[in-house]
Amino acid sequence: MADDPLSLYRARLARGELSPDPVQELAAKKLSALFHALKEYQPVAEPTGWRARLGLAKRVEAPPPPRGLYLHGPVGRGKSMLMDLFVSTAPVQACRRVHFHEFLRDFHAALHQWRQQKGRDEADPIPPLARKIAEESWLLCLDELEIRDIADAMVVGRIFDELFKAGVVVVTTSNREPDDLYKDGLQRDRFLPFIALIKQKFDLVELASPTDYRLGRVKGAPVYQQPLGAQATAALDDLFRRMTAGAPVGPATVSVMGRALLVPRSSGEVARFTFSDLCERPLAANDYLHIASLYDVVFIDNVPLLGPANRDAARRFVMLIDALYDHRTLVVISAEAAPEVLYPEGDGAFEFQRTVSRLMEMQAESYIGQKHLA
Repeated sequence: MADDPLSLYRARLARGELSPDPVQELAAKKLSALFHALKEYQPVAEPTGWRARLGLAKRVEAPPPPRGLYLHGPVGRGKSMLMDLFVSTAPVQACRRVHFHEFLRDFHAALHQWRQQKGRDEADPIPPLARKIAEESWLLCLDELEIRDIADAMVVGRIFDELFKAGVVVVTTSNREPDDLYKDGLQRDRFLPFIALIKQKFDLVELASPTDYRLGRVKGAPVYQQPLGAQATAALDDLFRRMTAGAPVGPATVSVMGRALLVPRSSGEVARFTFSDLCERPLAANDYLHIASLYDVVFIDNVPLLGPANRDAARRFVMLIDALYDHRTLVVISAEAAPEVLYPEGDGAFEFQRTVSRLMEMQAESYIGQKHLA
């Protein structure tokens, strides 16, 4: 029989990969209970084909789905790590693990395509689009649920209502408890039914541990390594292992305004790129803002000396650091030189001084300990 999330969690404790945390263990027990409930559950598909169209097909009553889980708490408490344990053991092939913002962006893109093809006067597109999601993945694991704009706030409740009608089970993480979602947002009264739906369909589990594991893993390890070489690479490799805490690591693709952006290595809320990946390709501010909002921790390897000869890449690096700084993203860098001599002279050196200041501030514990702004 496959290991469940609790047994995997305890195995990692025994290997010293995790520190004992009763709050995390309780969440692992809840995830294991869902794991066992899912082995006995299968949503029933709606009848299709000509019999269904003529009303001749019998509709089978679906069993009630298990309640989903809503894991919430401050940054660095292990929410994504626990979700990844669950995903790695899930007894369901039709399982999708995706960042919540990416999930909503994909839905908005599908909504736009529907309206382009069928026109705005056609039937309501949300039910069929939600059914399509349910057919592809009836177990959804959504990381970092957060509502930041009115466009998302106005549709998210209807999307989830249709998903639940189709028998979809959802596990999600969030830095906010349900009552704080979309706080002070425009027309928030229209969003409140979604909060009620969360409370109805999810078990709420608060990870209120006093320990910020993100800060703990980085303590004592400089987040800015220089100069480039084997020692800097080994330091980043070690810190990356600590930040991902043994969770699976692999490439990911995120969607930015309909374009695919490759993340070479990622695990949960941690992503790793090279300078070339981010600054020597035609990326723009929206790409960097998207990365900064998706990931709590971003590694950037092999930042070279900057100057007029690579001015375009340097300009992108400035935009990247601005986006990461504004979102309070923890940044780990290997570079050819210290920030104050990274862009030593020439056109653009004066303007780079603000980035120097930010790079130095981002190494301080006071910055590292701040809450990530999704």
